[in-house]
Amino acid sequence: MSNYWTPQLYVKFKNGTFMPVPQIGDPNDTNGGMAVYYLQRRGNNQTEKLTAFPKGFRMLAGDPFTRSYGNNSAANAISYNCLGGPGLPETNKMPNFNCPGGLRAQVFFPACWNGKDLDPPDHKSHMSYPVGREYNTGACPPDFPVHMISLFYEVLYDTGRFQDQWNGDQHPFVFSNGDATGYGYHGDFLNGWDVPTLQKAIDTCTDDSGQVEKCPVLTQFTAEQCQDCQLSEAVNEVNNGLLSKLPGCNPVTYGPDRAVPAKCNDGVALGAINTHYTDMTSKSWEYVGCGKDNVSDRAFPGASYGRSDNTIELCLDFCKTKGFPYAGLEYAGECFCASKLNPKYAPQPGVMGNCVMKCNGNQNQVCGGASRMSIYHACPAGGPCKNNEQFGKTSATAAKRALEIDAPVVEAKVKRGKRKGRVMVVEA
Repeated sequence: MSNYWTPQLYVKFKNGTFMPVPQIGDPNDTNGGMAVYYLQRRGNNQTEKLTAFPKGFRMLAGDPFTRSYGNNSAANAISYNCLGGPGLPETNKMPNFNCPGGLRAQVFFPACWNGKDLDPPDHKSHMSYPVGREYNTGACPPDFPVHMISLFYEVLYDTGRFQDQWNGDQHPFVFSNGDATGYGYHGDFLNGWDVPTLQKAIDTCTDDSGQVEKCPVLTQFTAEQCQDCQLSEAVNEVNNGLLSKLPGCNPVTYGPDRAVPAKCNDGVALGAINTHYTDMTSKSWEYVGCGKDNVSDRAFPGASYGRSDNTIELCLDFCKTKGFPYAGLEYAGECFCASKLNPKYAPQPGVMGNCVMKCNGNQNQVCGGASRMSIYHACPAGGPCKNNEQFGKTSATAAKRALEIDAPVVEAKVKRGKRKGRVMVVEA
């Protein structure tokens, strides 16, 4: 599957601390994401062939170090839409007025390829915007003759909740790369498509609605499956909650001069993937994975409790005392026990699951999520006791469903305000 990335927006509080700004509709900042559009924008010839991204292709749109307006297509391709605001047009910098309906950060990628390089060192010199006055439509220049499908990202941030943090008429927002101007917003794309499938979708999915349901070439994840498709952190650094500084070496810069990469000795580096479970093998319990639950048909129908001081240890001891070999922690404070694992609710092989809530009694532990259980199993006496490896096989192989993990699978959502031209809308 492809990777889509933009820098996270943070709010800088008046006391100098920072916190991530959640996306609209996701107040806990756990299931948010971006809307990714695949737009069929041809040049002057409306029968022009649009090309799928080749295998191994990567590109970058925008410049993370710029802090002033460049007055060119690349600069115009970075824009902001203030929803519920004073009705002003879109801007190329962070708008200095409150947006009650949220601030939508937007990046439009160049669509003209030189036909040779998949990923040059700067990740962008192999691409060009169309010739002419518009960055998002038109013919390709001679040195970049291959016209690709156009790519457009939107991320809608809930900036309205921080209205009390403004300093007069100056907004309090900054991106994770230290950019307080908005000019340094940028997007990364790493192609993971099955290329023939994407090409067939480009050629045959021409419905003006942009709904992926009307593109039979593509299969889809449900919204629930998308939320279960989580990744563990592989950087040993806190980047959520209240922070004393932005993650990494990213001091806040306000321009207009270009930002210079900072040097610092913060000890942050790529390391082992952080797990979303706690090793309890010393207590003879092994982690099975993140499973599902249903309030009207409980996955674990045995004993249960709800506690404001819930921890994994308390739940395991409770189920052991009640004589159950399975323990499931849910919604931070709940514990459920069972004598067996129902395949219908068992963790799925290769899927980490949406168990992201911290335990009420220990913020260093994970206790499931909404209708999601962190499941532990009592190890057999004298037998093996091993945690389920991250993204590895679970012990509940019967729960495996026929999901085409390696196929291009998308989650569609109809967006308000249909954009000009046929479009496939993909939720990332």
